[in-house]
Amino acid sequence: MARTEYPRPQFVRDGDWQSLNGTWQFSFDDDDRGRGAHWENGLPNNHTQINVPFVYQAPASGIDDQTVHDIVWYQRDLAITAPQAGQRALLHFGAVDYFADVFVNGQLVGHHEGGDSSFTFDITDALTADAQQVLTVRAEDRTYDETLPRGKQSWTGHAEAIWYTNSTGIWQPVWLEVVNAARLESVRLTPDLDHTSIGIAAELSDAAIGGSLKIAISFKGELVAEDTVRIVANHTVRSIDLVQQHIFRTSFHNDGWTWTPENPNLFDITFTVLAVDGQQTDTVASYFGLRKVSRENGMIFLNNRPCYQRLVLDQGYWPEGLLTAPTDEAFKKDIELAKAAGFNGCRKHQKVEDPRFLYWADKLGYLVWEEIASVPYFSENSVDRVIDAWQDTVRRDYNHPSIIMWVPFNESWGVDRIHYDTQVQHFSTAVYHLVHALDDTRLVMTNDGWETTDGDVIGIHNYSHGDSAESAAYHHFKDTLSTTEKILDQSSANWANFANGYTYQGQPIVLSEFGGIGFDASRKDGWGYTRATSVDNYLSELTRVLDALQASECLWGYCYTQLTDVMQEVNGVLTKDREPKAPLEELHKRFVFPRFGRLNDTAADYRH
Repeated sequence: MARTEYPRPQFVRDGDWQSLNGTWQFSFDDDDRGRGAHWENGLPNNHTQINVPFVYQAPASGIDDQTVHDIVWYQRDLAITAPQAGQRALLHFGAVDYFADVFVNGQLVGHHEGGDSSFTFDITDALTADAQQVLTVRAEDRTYDETLPRGKQSWTGHAEAIWYTNSTGIWQPVWLEVVNAARLESVRLTPDLDHTSIGIAAELSDAAIGGSLKIAISFKGELVAEDTVRIVANHTVRSIDLVQQHIFRTSFHNDGWTWTPENPNLFDITFTVLAVDGQQTDTVASYFGLRKVSRENGMIFLNNRPCYQRLVLDQGYWPEGLLTAPTDEAFKKDIELAKAAGFNGCRKHQKVEDPRFLYWADKLGYLVWEEIASVPYFSENSVDRVIDAWQDTVRRDYNHPSIIMWVPFNESWGVDRIHYDTQVQHFSTAVYHLVHALDDTRLVMTNDGWETTDGDVIGIHNYSHGDSAESAAYHHFKDTLSTTEKILDQSSANWANFANGYTYQGQPIVLSEFGGIGFDASRKDGWGYTRATSVDNYLSELTRVLDALQASECLWGYCYTQLTDVMQEVNGVLTKDREPKAPLEELHKRFVFPRFGRLNDTAADYRH
C-alpha cells in the first residue's frame, strides 16, 4: 500500500520532485532518550520499520500498535545531492501530529507545532555533496495533554464512546522538490461572481524580482485570458475578466461556467516565472472555480441562488489507515458514494483533511464545511494553538471552491464555559472575526450545535427522535424543528442555542447533526443513537426521521450522522469498509427532499 500521487494538487510545480512515502526506520522513545543519545545521527539497533504516511497505531503502517507512545523517531536516506547554484531543496510535510523536529545529516533544519497543518523546510544548506543524505524526524504527541487540538482522538489512551484511536507522528505525505531560487512562492485565487472575474494575489521570491510573471487561464482546454506582469516586488495583484460579455458563461440562465455540485466547472490556471533574459525559472499549475457563497433572508445561497445543504458528517477515518486514507482513490470513492446516497456535501468533522480530498471535492462537485480539531479544555495554550491552526488552515485551503463554510468550534468543546464566561465568549467571537479577516468569501459559524455567539449560520444538534415505539419523543422532535420560534425556544433544550447575552439575528438555521441510526446486523455491541434491526427497518427509520425535517418551515439544510461506521460506532450509512447498508437508490430517495431540488430553482420556491 503506497501513496504516490502528487500531494499538493492546487500548486503543481513543473519540476523535479520525489515522494518520500514508503518504508522508513522507526523507533519508540518512551523515556525521551533520543536527543541525548543523538538518534538524529542513527536510530538504535532495535528499531523497526514503518510505512509512511501511516501512523504506528494503524494497520497500514506495518506496526499496528495502539498502546501509548508519545515520542517517536523516523529516519530514512534521501537520494539527493546538494543542488546547483541558484536552486533550493524544499522538504514538505502534509501533517505531523503534533510537534515535529526535522534533522538532515544530524543538523536541525526546523521545528513545527500543529497536528493538522502542512509545513515546508528549506534543507539546502544541510545537504552535502554525497549522493545519499540522512533525514530524521522526531515527533511528539502528548496523549493525555488536553490543551492540544485532538478532535476525535481520545485523550484517555483508548477508543471509547465517540472518541477514536490516537494518531501519533507523520500521517500525511512527505515529499521533496528541487526548485529555482526565482520562483512563485504562493498564490491566492479569489473568484468574484458578481463581476465575473478572478482576483490573483501572487507571492514571489526575492530572486524573481526584475523578471516577469506570465498568467494563462483556460476553461475545458480553451484559452480564456493571458497576462504578463513585470515583477517589481514580492507581492503582485491582478484581476482578470472571465466572462468577456458572454451571458451563457454566467449563471443567469443556467450554471454556465460557474462551479456548483451539479456542474463542478473548473478553470485551469498556469503561472510561469521568467527571468530578465526571458529564461523560464518556474512553472506552477493550479485551478479555481467561479462561485459565490452568501446568505439572504435566512437562507444560504450559492451563486446567488438558494442552496439547501444535504450534508453528511464525515469523520475521515479508515480501518487500515485511521486518519490517513489508504489510497487517493479512497477519497474519490467516499465522495462518489455520498453523492449517490443523495448528499451534496459533507461536514468534515474535527479534522483538517488531506488536500487530495479537497481536490476530489472540487472536481466532483461536493460542498465542504471544514473545521479544525478541537481542544478538550480551554486554556491560554489552547487559545494560541487554535488561532495558529485556523491561520494555517485558511491559508492552505483558501483556493478550494468546494469549501463554503468554516466551523471554528463544535458543541462547546474547548470552550466549555462559553455560556456564562465572557472570556471564553471573547475567544469565540475573536476566532469568528479572525477567520473572516483571513477570508471574507465564505460563511463562518462559531459554535456548531449550541451556545452560539456570533455566526453567519446557526447550527443545531438534535438526536432526540427516539425509536419507532417512542411516538411521543418523535412528535416532540418533529414539533421542535417545525418553526424558527420553536427551535429558539430553550425550555426543553439541554443546552441553550445561544450563549448568555447573544440572540438570534435572522441567520440561516441548519440541523447540523441528527440521525445517527445504528445498524449492523453482524454485531450487537455497536453504538448508535437509536438502533435498526434489518434493512427494511433501517429504511423505515430513515424515512421517519427525515420526514420530520421535510415538514420544517425554517431549516435551511441538514447534516446527517454519519457517512461511515467508525470503530465502535455503527451509525454510518456505509459500513467501515464502505459498503452501503441499504441500496444507494433507496437512500437517495430519502435524503433528497422533493421541494429542495437543484440550485436553479427560484428563491420563491424555497420561501415558506
